[in-house]
Amino acid sequence: MKRKYFSVGEAAKIVHMTSESLRHYDRIGLVQPSRRDPRTNYRYYTEQDIVRLNTVHALQQMDLPLQEIKQVLEYDDLEKIVGFLDKAEKKADEKIAALQYGKSKIQLAKTDYQKKLQQRQVMQGKFIKHFPQRVIMLSNTLETPTLENLWNYLHHFYTQIDPSLKDQFAFEDLAGIYTENGLSRLFAVCIRHAEIDGLKILPEGEYLCADCTAENKDHTINDLLKTVKQQYGIIPEFSIQIVVISGILQWQYQIQVPIG
Repeated sequence: MKRKYFSVGEAAKIVHMTSESLRHYDRIGLVQPSRRDPRTNYRYYTEQDIVRLNTVHALQQMDLPLQEIKQVLEYDDLEKIVGFLDKAEKKADEKIAALQYGKSKIQLAKTDYQKKLQQRQVMQGKFIKHFPQRVIMLSNTLETPTLENLWNYLHHFYTQIDPSLKDQFAFEDLAGIYTENGLSRLFAVCIRHAEIDGLKILPEGEYLCADCTAENKDHTINDLLKTVKQQYGIIPEFSIQIVVISGILQWQYQIQVPIG
C-alpha cells in the first residue's frame, strides 16, 4: 500500500495547530517529518507523524514544557512511560477541577448580576425588612472594604479559625461592616459554625434599611439612627452595612438598623 503523506498545512489542520508550530517542532527535533523534498525542502508528514503531533498537543494542554515532552517521547522504558502518564493524568485532573471551580464562580457571579439586572430599581428613601437571626464572624483587623480585601474576602476569615475547626465553618458569599459603640469591623455571615470567640448574633426581627453609595454612607447611617430614635423611641446598639456589588470593582451599601 502506498504511504500517504501530508503537507505542513494539511498536517497542521488535522492536529489543530499552526504550520509555524510544526516547523518549530521540526527545528528542535520534537516531531520531524518523515519525508522532506530535497529540491523544494517541503516537509511531508505520515499518519504516524500525525499521531506523534497529537500526543505532543495533548501533553501541551497539561502545561508541560516542550523539552520535557521531548524527553518523554524518547523513553523506551514502558514503566517510565506509564509512570509519566499517571502523573500527567493527575495534573490534568487538577487542571479540570480548577477550571470547574472557576466556572462555578463565574456562573454564580453571572446569576447574581442577572438577578440585579432583572430586579434593578433605585431604592429611594427608607424601607423596613425582616431578617432571620444571623451569626456573623467579626474580623480581627479589617475595618473597611477595599479592592484588595474584597477580592478574596472569605479567605481572611478562614485564617482566623483554628485549623482543627475549619471544616465546621462555612460562610455566605457576602461582605459587611458591623458598627457598635463607634467601633467598626468587617464581618462574614456564617452558614454553619462552631462556638468560638469573635462571633456575634444579629437578632431576628425588623430592620430599618436604606441603600446608599460610599459617598453618602455616613449621612444615610446618621439619618436612619435619627429616624429610629424619633419614630420608634429606640437607640440601636449596633448598625449593619452590607456591601452590595453594583458593577465590576464597584460597590454600594445597604444600611440596616434594628427596630425590633
